[in-house]
Amino acid sequence: MKEQETGGISRRDFVKGASVAAGAAGVLSACGEQPAPSNAVAQGSTAEQTGGLPISIAGYRFPRVEALADGRVPVEGCAATFSEGKIGDLNTNTFSGSQSFDVTEIGLHPFMLAYANQGFRDYSLLPVFPLRIFRHKSIFIRNDRGIKRPEDLKGKTIGTPGYSSTSLTWIRGMLEDEYGVASTEVTWMVAKKDSSAADAGKVSAQENVIPDGIELVEGPSGLDESDLLEAGEVDALFHAAQPRCFLEDHPRVTRLFPDPRSTERAYFAKSGIFPIMHAVAIRNSVADQHPGLAEAVFNAYSEAKARSFREMFRTGWIFDSLPWYGQELEETRALMGDNFYSYGIGPNRTTLETLFRYSHRQGLASRELSIEELFHSSSLELEESTT
Repeated sequence: MKEQETGGISRRDFVKGASVAAGAAGVLSACGEQPAPSNAVAQGSTAEQTGGLPISIAGYRFPRVEALADGRVPVEGCAATFSEGKIGDLNTNTFSGSQSFDVTEIGLHPFMLAYANQGFRDYSLLPVFPLRIFRHKSIFIRNDRGIKRPEDLKGKTIGTPGYSSTSLTWIRGMLEDEYGVASTEVTWMVAKKDSSAADAGKVSAQENVIPDGIELVEGPSGLDESDLLEAGEVDALFHAAQPRCFLEDHPRVTRLFPDPRSTERAYFAKSGIFPIMHAVAIRNSVADQHPGLAEAVFNAYSEAKARSFREMFRTGWIFDSLPWYGQELEETRALMGDNFYSYGIGPNRTTLETLFRYSHRQGLASRELSIEELFHSSSLELEESTT
């Protein structure tokens, strides 16, 4: 299973990277009805002059997306424009807002819930996954509550700023699969504020779905998720971001797993799963009208990532400030393969289906979803180029 999850791409082939035919890309207005950001630079004039299809793209400018965002990698046959946006804002824009973008980064689990529970059909997913994070590191505890191992969470009160986010769904599923701790065996306290909201944008409705069968209370007014843990209102905190009290070295706050890197590496070696947080969604009306568009977008994201990886493999250790960057990269490649941020259904089927199972088992999605219904039909067989 490990080879399936890493895609089985050799180091030599992946470093060569994908190649995409010429087109154009650029930068567009900001998310929703906001004015264009001050750093927006119009590009794509070549595609416009040759009649390229105008499409709008939004998301984070991760290093693996940067070459697409700044126009170095075009979307074949398109005059593409790119806008930076925070995931909460992008989710809200897509599910209940003005749907400003033809292609948008999206929270994977919020998309699943919108599809399963609300009949959302305006967009479909593409097998492009801009953000993946192991989540063992995202469990924080009070060290004065007798919590020494995951099983000790049973009967405790756990704080969270949003119950049904992608990260929380992964954490709960992993704890039940690996350690036998079910979400019904704890009390949940949902904070009324999130100290990391400025980094993620507004919270979409799909991140606050509360299932039947769990014990849940609201946190005290005025306290954010970090306050809950620091004040001892909760015994533990599950959160995608590092809480303020942890960053400030509060003496009573630590991680559940003292060495999360080792724990996460062992988890991958056992399961082959590198949890997916974000995917990319495409407007169905545009994708259906232009049959080659989904593939062109997939290829552009793949080539942008390949460029980033080539630089990372060749000279990343020179330009990054981390003193052991090179060693970390070598160890990651040895464990996970060179294409450890793989796109496409094939190398990610087990990971996706695991999250589908977790969501339904936790009472969040009304049924267990399938890859074939969530992903655009023209994207199901897409693979990253190795030539």
